Amino acid sequence: MELPELLDRCRSGDRLAWETLVRQFQGRVYGLARQYASDPEEARDLAQEAFVRVWRSLNTFRGHETFVSWLLMLTRNLCVDQLRRKAARPPAQDVDSRTATGLADPADLPDEELVIARRRSLVQRAIARMTERNREVLILQEIHGLKVEEVASILKLPVGTVKSRASRARIELARTVLELDPSYQA
Repeated sequence: MELPELLDRCRSGDRLAWETLVRQFQGRVYGLARQYASDPEEARDLAQEAFVRVWRSLNTFRGHETFVSWLLMLTRNLCVDQLRRKAARPPAQDVDSRTATGLADPADLPDEELVIARRRSLVQRAIARMTERNREVLILQEIHGLKVEEVASILKLPVGTVKSRASRARIELARTVLELDPSYQA
């Protein structure tokens, strides 16, 4: 089913269409929320809240061609608001990462999967160390595949600014990866 028809069916209250829409976009929404939230559970909550807001606003939204960027902008705004709330009320105490459980033992992975997992981890750590301005552009453009114009609309920036930030973000990412692992080879 095409997106315009899916959106129309969701607007008319079709629960199966809504479930299809959520399933189609839940990975992207959670992925974006996970880039902002330090905790996977918090990212799930943010993704769920994003879909609640989509449900509430779907009747006022028009223009299926901009749905993905609208959905990601809504998710991003939720995440930024959450970060602001957390900064205003920091937790009473931090959780010791050494006591965390449920982590996979890298020794259990086959060699190729281990290499891929280590590369992914390295890139994720590098992205986490990037400046917020560059990280945001990189995530929206490279990870979520949005066009420069869509990123500009979400971040409320001129297209030229997004292009220059994207270029700087790629350079910063490469430098950070090499700082974390000087022996890294793509």
